[in-house]
Amino acid sequence: MKRACQLFSAFAMLAALCSADVVAQPPAKVTMRTQWADKVTPENVWKEYPRPQLKREGWQNLNGHWDYAITDQKVEAMPKADGKILVPFAVEAPLSGVERRFTPENALWYSRTFTAKKSDKHRLLLNFEAVDYKTTVWVNGKEVGSHVGGNLPFTFDITEAAKDGENTVQLRVTDATDSPDAYQLHGKQRLKNEGIWYTPVSGIWQTVWLEEVPATYISSLKIDTKITGDVTVDVATEGAAEAAKVEVSLGGKVVAKGEGKGKVALKIADPKLWTPDTPNLYDLKVTVGDDVVTSYLGVREVGRAVDAKGQHRLTLNGKEIFHLGTLDQGWWPDGLLTPPSDEAMRYDVDYLKAAGFNTIRKHIKVEPRRYYEYCDRVGIMLWQDQVSSLSHSPKWTRLDENPEDPTWPKEAHAQYMAELKTMMDTLHNHPSIVVWVPFNEAWGQHQSVEVGKWTSKYDPTRIVNVASGGNWHPAGDIVDHHNYPHPGFPFALDTGKRFDDYILVEGEFGGHGFPIEGHIWNPEMRNWGYGNLPKDLKEWNERYARSMEMLAALRKHGISAGIYTQTTDVEGEINGLLTYDRKVQKAKPEELKKIHKDAGLLD
Repeated sequence: MKRACQLFSAFAMLAALCSADVVAQPPAKVTMRTQWADKVTPENVWKEYPRPQLKREGWQNLNGHWDYAITDQKVEAMPKADGKILVPFAVEAPLSGVERRFTPENALWYSRTFTAKKSDKHRLLLNFEAVDYKTTVWVNGKEVGSHVGGNLPFTFDITEAAKDGENTVQLRVTDATDSPDAYQLHGKQRLKNEGIWYTPVSGIWQTVWLEEVPATYISSLKIDTKITGDVTVDVATEGAAEAAKVEVSLGGKVVAKGEGKGKVALKIADPKLWTPDTPNLYDLKVTVGDDVVTSYLGVREVGRAVDAKGQHRLTLNGKEIFHLGTLDQGWWPDGLLTPPSDEAMRYDVDYLKAAGFNTIRKHIKVEPRRYYEYCDRVGIMLWQDQVSSLSHSPKWTRLDENPEDPTWPKEAHAQYMAELKTMMDTLHNHPSIVVWVPFNEAWGQHQSVEVGKWTSKYDPTRIVNVASGGNWHPAGDIVDHHNYPHPGFPFALDTGKRFDDYILVEGEFGGHGFPIEGHIWNPEMRNWGYGNLPKDLKEWNERYARSMEMLAALRKHGISAGIYTQTTDVEGEINGLLTYDRKVQKAKPEELKKIHKDAGLLD
């Protein structure tokens, strides 16, 4: 078991080193599609409202066909279009209709028209849910803004550039992915996709939309709750300073009201708490002048406590809760980082919920905001990873004492922190998110204590897992070990009782692989899982059950969470509970739930 982990560690680190000088390879000839792909059309593609926690009526969806062109970066204006691309799918994704590889030397151009009506009483906002990686935007030939970062929403006020009637919006995007010394946060994307690394994603990959707002409007809400029913809603506005009116309701009945500028305090009597078993949500309405937005909140508190044996445990609403989850990459054979549809995105969550998991570790990816709303509504706790870089990673020594911890260049670290802060701000209001994970393993890990202390201070309402499976430093709340294929924790490394004040978790384990004929993404590449492949699904099932029995034993010795690798197969990885196309369940959810129950993992 230890040998398997060492082999994988060496493989992963070697892959990171060997990729430094590669250029983008042409896409593999892959024809795998999910069941939702054939339903996608330019008319219906991702038409759902993209920001459910701050929702207003006046908006226009800009997904669908755009003109696109790929040029050298030296080109300063968009040339004649190469063709049409289906937004919001990345240029490399089959569902984009393009499926072309994009190099760090390229520029990717987009253009389309939209109709607007000017008014002195309103502002026009252009919203991008995610564009990878560096973006400049023009409206009617006037530059309206630029943005750096590939995973999070951003907005430009285009009121002054827009005109009555038909308007033109253009984008220019560059993307270095994992180029040497770029320090770019790219996650599992690699110019040379193999092993644990996946096809790169460039350009627009989430919804683009227009929004009409009053001259004074609500720009954000920050919601914090206590299980006593005390709620604080921090209302940020643009324009004139006006008081906000806040109403909380349940089942159409108003249960709390408040008014004020900035932070508004409310009290919900006898609150119905949010848990995975009872995901109660309250409706929220906020009014500032002529602007009215709707949202929702879940009343819950995330914490930690010491049990009768002196072991540190995770808690929810003051009660101990064991986190049983999967490592979830969120990749799709036809859409890559972008799910084919809202329905497709929900499928994975429903499967895991039915299988008895109460947690998902969202691995090195930020999902569309509708994903987090769905987890809020169905009751799944989330560990949210920061998207990683591989630049100048330290030697991976795991839980050994005195690990190396690089210092990044000032500008690169500032960008890392800006993206971490924006992710935390964007997702703060989701009750489902219970753990922040700034680093995974040693990938781009740097200034760990500084990052961990900042994260804990910036959001004291959640648990912080500074480096899941990475080099351990005394910061945050957790000591996290990865062990493949079966779970195991090196308690002997706790020399000097270094871990005494921390929660112990198994942040990754399992990865039992099994190929399903006819559902392999690319039969010509190395398709692999951890350990030798079982001879049939019966043996695969037995290995899975054995891992869960071992996890239950570790729980008695102080382990407070277990994250199984992984929800689905992804490209060359065949260690999913589901095939990559989601057409085959290697185990039915009720079978997995019985295994979890028999092992003693379901409370």
